[in-house]
Amino acid sequence: MLTPSRIIQTVVTLALVMFSAIVHEVAHGYAAYRLGDPTAKNAGRLTLNPAAHLDPVGSVVLPLLMSLAGGPVFAYAKPVPYNPHNLHHPRRDELLVALAGPASNLAQALLGALAFNLAFDPLADAYAAGSVSYELAMGVLTVLSTYVSVNVMLMCFNLIPLPPLDGSKVILYFLKGKARAAYYRMQGYSMAILLVCMYVLPQYLGIDPIGWVLDATAYPLIGLLLGA
Repeated sequence: MLTPSRIIQTVVTLALVMFSAIVHEVAHGYAAYRLGDPTAKNAGRLTLNPAAHLDPVGSVVLPLLMSLAGGPVFAYAKPVPYNPHNLHHPRRDELLVALAGPASNLAQALLGALAFNLAFDPLADAYAAGSVSYELAMGVLTVLSTYVSVNVMLMCFNLIPLPPLDGSKVILYFLKGKARAAYYRMQGYSMAILLVCMYVLPQYLGIDPIGWVLDATAYPLIGLLLGA
């Protein structure tokens, strides 16, 4: 049931997911630029302006549906364009560009966790003293904890070694010859494979590989950062 508080929570989560996904994509583009490829800069994508990055399905519809469903929330912005042939050391730098996105989510999660832990006791004391309302104190802490959770989930999700996720570039770095060529061919089916892992296997076979990864990585890290 959609209550006013649920609607507000969904809107806040959606906004945080979109912002975090945009920072993720800008990090990819900035890393590529620093490593020799100006493609993203020339395309006007090294900006936090949402209009340059938002994808109607990946940035709005998908995270909105997932938030309303009450499960983990993922999103993606328009991929930042880059040309690996412009990189100074293509094999190494392609890996660094891929890791820049998850690294930006880790940085955001750490900043959010720092703010949450610094704010927790003062807000609790202020509420006990009657100088702030329960709604305000909980609202601030909820926004900060959601920001941490969103970024940890985006980081761990994107590091899963399935194309087109960033983790696939980590695997690709270690492949050579025929194995590398076969992996490139598999990328043509990447979105279908990812959707099967996310929805078909859990729904119809009770197998949830994405959930297993997040259970082992994202949720423990969120608890650690928030002191849960």
